[in-house]
Amino acid sequence: MRIILIIALLSVTGYLLFWPVPVEPVAWDAPEDSGYSGVHLTNDSLSLFDSLSLGNEFGPEDFALRSDGSIATATHSGAILLLAPNATHFTPWVNTGGRPLGLEFDANNNLIVADAYLGLLSVSPSGDITLLTDSVDGTAIVYADDVDVAKNGMIYFSDATTKFSAKAYGGTLSGSLLEILEHKGHGRLLAYNPDTQVTTVLMDGLIFANGVAISQNQQYILINETGSYRVLRYFIAGPKSGLVEVFIDNLPGFPDNIATAPDGDYWVGFASPRSASLDDLSNSPFLRKVVQRLPASLRPKAKAYGHVIKINEQGKVMRDLQDPTGHYPLTTGVLETTDMLYISSLTAPHVAVINKANLPKGDDE
Repeated sequence: MRIILIIALLSVTGYLLFWPVPVEPVAWDAPEDSGYSGVHLTNDSLSLFDSLSLGNEFGPEDFALRSDGSIATATHSGAILLLAPNATHFTPWVNTGGRPLGLEFDANNNLIVADAYLGLLSVSPSGDITLLTDSVDGTAIVYADDVDVAKNGMIYFSDATTKFSAKAYGGTLSGSLLEILEHKGHGRLLAYNPDTQVTTVLMDGLIFANGVAISQNQQYILINETGSYRVLRYFIAGPKSGLVEVFIDNLPGFPDNIATAPDGDYWVGFASPRSASLDDLSNSPFLRKVVQRLPASLRPKAKAYGHVIKINEQGKVMRDLQDPTGHYPLTTGVLETTDMLYISSLTAPHVAVINKANLPKGDDE
């Protein structure tokens, strides 16, 4: 019996130390987490939501507002749904056959889609789907994530990671966890010119490149670097064109989508609060590799905690809405209209909607 136990112990030890895994982590210094304090003090403002049905679909990752007031959202099955003005539920429109994530309508009411499995797509008003691009500089776009369209027609979108393909590594969440755990930085910000059909790389080396939003004055792009808990600003015009600066950092969670609000501010969604164990292991790449060999149930995972913030053009937090109960989990972002806030999610079976009149006053009022 003793020999069997020794062999079993050696086998487990050998597995934890040497079994091949897809990540090659690097050391980094996680910023000290201030938690839910200061402007992020715990509250329950996000918990007072109503629900809009998605039918049998789930995971409304992002929203796009069409000129007629209809709202599009994308789901895990590949289906893109529409909410007509004054409707009480979303209805099916088209299915990309992939995993559509970021959405934005262009000036001609074509829905531009960042599809994690397929690349950058365009859906015509009649529902015809066209592939715009799935490669750049000879490399495949394997995790198209979020997208925004400039007034001049240029399309800016993120390729979250060039290494951990969403399709090849078990889905969008699995791919994101691998990129963040490794922390080498395979994400990039891309631009697609619909006139020349040319795709270019604007930024690379990002730790899971995520949400993309163009400023109201069209001078810069904000991009969420999820694995580094921050938002970066990339200038596309003016004297700083081509330069990058930190817009806001040391955020209390993993920033997902970012969207421009009607007043020119920006909504950011947090898919999950930060993980203390992941931060503690930031400087220990060997141990992070061991963690990847553990059963999935024992690895750090996303916590069901609803959280979105609104920040102004100076990077100041103007609103902070939370749902500590996690009844609406893995919040990814916000679409703000005249009267309502529509909250997106990685996994929810419905869409959360909040009447702005029911919210406490914020610094944006």
